[in-house]
Amino acid sequence: MLSNDDRFAISELLNRMAYYYDEGHLDELSACFADDAIMSMQISGDDMVGPFESRDNIMELYRGAKSTQTDVRRHNVTNVMFDTSGDTPEVTSYLTLFATENSETKLLTTGVYRDQVAQFGSEWKIIRRHIDLDRAY
Repeated sequence: MLSNDDRFAISELLNRMAYYYDEGHLDELSACFADDAIMSMQISGDDMVGPFESRDNIMELYRGAKSTQTDVRRHNVTNVMFDTSGDTPEVTSYLTLFATENSETKLLTTGVYRDQVAQFGSEWKIIRRHIDLDRAY
């Protein structure tokens, strides 16, 4: 069972991750993943991308994506729900991704984050992340 403080801390973790990516604070984003974290992605039900195993490999993906962007991104994380029935807490949340370029803001995609989290000392970290995007962008 997660306490309200734990639920808040995990929700804050997801929000910080979105902010860190958008603002280019990739070292801080990296610290949100466990060393042996695993991440995968599926776009519009197509083939699976990944898994990317280890924080370093996950961050290679994030750093590569960030280095090619010319727009300003805003990842919005909402509808955070917790499942504590298993050995590790699972967190499901919605993603809404906006981009602004040349004074025009548009919706890039929506999706679902499916995360497993674990506590390391007093900090919660992502140990497994799967992203289902509703469409490519």
